[in-house]
Amino acid sequence: MGCLEHIGKYFMMLGRVFKKPQKRKVFYEALIKEIDELGLKSLGIIMFISFFIGGVIALQTALNLDNPFIPKSLIGFAAKRSIILEFAPTFCSIILAGKVGSYITSSIGTMRVTEQIDALEVMGINALSHLVLPKVLATVFFYPFLISLGMFLGILGGWVTGVLSGLFSGADYIEGIQTDFDPFLLSYAIIKTLVFAFLISTVPSYHGYYVKGGSIAVGKASTQAVVWTTILIVIANYFLTQMLLT
Repeated sequence: MGCLEHIGKYFMMLGRVFKKPQKRKVFYEALIKEIDELGLKSLGIIMFISFFIGGVIALQTALNLDNPFIPKSLIGFAAKRSIILEFAPTFCSIILAGKVGSYITSSIGTMRVTEQIDALEVMGINALSHLVLPKVLATVFFYPFLISLGMFLGILGGWVTGVLSGLFSGADYIEGIQTDFDPFLLSYAIIKTLVFAFLISTVPSYHGYYVKGGSIAVGKASTQAVVWTTILIVIANYFLTQMLLT
């Protein structure tokens, strides 16, 4: 199947996904379940990675600033910019693409190969809206909070690193964080997060919904979904940066 055909099928799928749910009660129950599966269960890994990567960023910056004429506050400034602009929205989204993407593809793909999706469609239920729409809304609405938490913990990890290592003081670090603060950078990070969350939920859903074969095919589809979601996140990151920061 050619690339253009895949793109066409992807957008056709989206057209069916965003149709009005047939039963609101069932939809809300599915939405709460997906918030738990895709959002709350990702809190641990995002918190852990954000804290320690923030510490690493601050530590590496401090070790490379050996010029006495460069103020130590630059460490906090550099860590803030790195975490808000790239690490939290992009790196964390790539991690979530692996964790969440494989789950989405395998869950929908398993339903496809066991003919559960066929049974839903025979009963007149829009399977795409029923299965995919709660996942899309759960990721788009919850992930900005998740990434914002990652930003906070990343910056906190940098501060803790300075205090424990003695390479820079907490006061200098906080001064750097406050220096030249631009609120638009937070808006930029949230906009990227929303786009990445949409890709994380829809691309794996596409691979799971159109999988053919048995359990081996589901495994291959999960791998392809993670790879393509990561590629699309990187490409989207480039174009969003070009549009929003230049």
